[in-house]
Amino acid sequence: MDSVSDGALTATGHPLQRAGAWAVTVIAGKNQPEQVTSEDLAGVARSVLTDVVHSAVAAKTDKAYDWWKVLFALYPNSKATHAGRSRDKTLLRAGLEPMFAPDDGSLPPAPCTFCGTPTPVLWAKSTLPLFDTNKALNSLPPGLRGWPVCRGCRVAMWALPYGAWVTAGSATVLSCETPAAEYAFAARNVRRARRIAQVGFAGLGTGTRPELVALRARRAVDGGLSATTLWSFKNDNQEPWLRVTRTRRAVPRFLAAVDGNKVLRRAWRLLEMALTQRDRDGRVSVDGAGDAARLVFEAEDGRSRCLVFQVHRLLWDTDRWTGEDRAALTRLAFRYEKEVHGVEPDLTGVATLIADWIEHGSGSPRGRLAEYRNAGLSGYRLGQLLYQAGYRLKLDGRRVEVDPVAWRPFIEKRSRAWEHRMLLGAEVLRVLGERGIEVADPPEDPQERARVEALLEQPVLAADDEYHFGGA
Repeated sequence: MDSVSDGALTATGHPLQRAGAWAVTVIAGKNQPEQVTSEDLAGVARSVLTDVVHSAVAAKTDKAYDWWKVLFALYPNSKATHAGRSRDKTLLRAGLEPMFAPDDGSLPPAPCTFCGTPTPVLWAKSTLPLFDTNKALNSLPPGLRGWPVCRGCRVAMWALPYGAWVTAGSATVLSCETPAAEYAFAARNVRRARRIAQVGFAGLGTGTRPELVALRARRAVDGGLSATTLWSFKNDNQEPWLRVTRTRRAVPRFLAAVDGNKVLRRAWRLLEMALTQRDRDGRVSVDGAGDAARLVFEAEDGRSRCLVFQVHRLLWDTDRWTGEDRAALTRLAFRYEKEVHGVEPDLTGVATLIADWIEHGSGSPRGRLAEYRNAGLSGYRLGQLLYQAGYRLKLDGRRVEVDPVAWRPFIEKRSRAWEHRMLLGAEVLRVLGERGIEVADPPEDPQERARVEALLEQPVLAADDEYHFGGA
């Protein structure tokens, strides 16, 4: 049975403090941060200090030195990571223990920066991750020598690397509308952190991306719709950075659909396999499962790959996939757009028009497919192609049955129009596959072959394309 809480720890809305609070909770063997007692807090502080001191005095060739690299990336100016630190374990521990000592009641308190608990202890950037650098001017509140930080939050901020997905130079923490997912993410990372402290990064094998850990944590709990945010940062003295990526609230619903559908599961595995990279010796150098998970996270600055765009690129490798594989990947892209973005355009008429033109127009089907590929992501050029294709088929005496209104989602400048065009490309390839139209063989005519190859060599996205991968 859990001990009665004495208010020793509070998980706040600050992503770093919150991640540390969940790490303290996991290490203390509790289920909620509010269940952590002062006694638990003291035990976690002793455990954290043991790892800090052990790694701080380790030789650079020692496996434990990797944990010191983690600490240096988060607290580069602390007593534990400073170049002038003591290499004597006893002296170093004695110098660090006051950091986590109970608050001294003889000093005037101030509200804790994170949770508001009254505390007399002031901390500055040497002990707080991502709080200014040596290049930054002092941004402390007027009249204060540091930020007030209570004991619970001090321990949490140094338990942070246990609850975060860490590398030798950065850390990633998770915020989620479902607290159980935050717990699962922290629990997985605490196990990983303990392994790093023992055997170093070399003992971990191929690195798993934090996005995959986050999705697994989210899928392990039943919380319905909820958004997940990853905060990745480096707390360097010279060039610190922070990168924020997040999923939309409907992503759990999409993942549940993938889990429950055989075709979608197959498509997701195809995506993972296609993204896996190996070195010359055949060892995995890039984990495809992690890269696939990364596709459902959208960067705050808009600079991120999108699942639909990645599937679009894979589908255009026409020699790579069977008809079954192409259909599965197409269905995955369609389901993602429907569940996550609410995008469910009517593609049948426009896709049929383009497929008819590729099949029956002048020149080779391979050449016309290359023309469509080159124009398909630009609203203006796609409109030109639809115009030409419609008249070409009509002049050849073929029926053209497509409502001009159906063109609008693909050629107008509107939010997320690029997604409609990518889904259209997937549908065109699916229709061609159903008709048995193969375009893998190059045309025999040398001039036609040169024209097709020139089209294939052109970049898919031209400079005047107006779509972007930002928010809706």
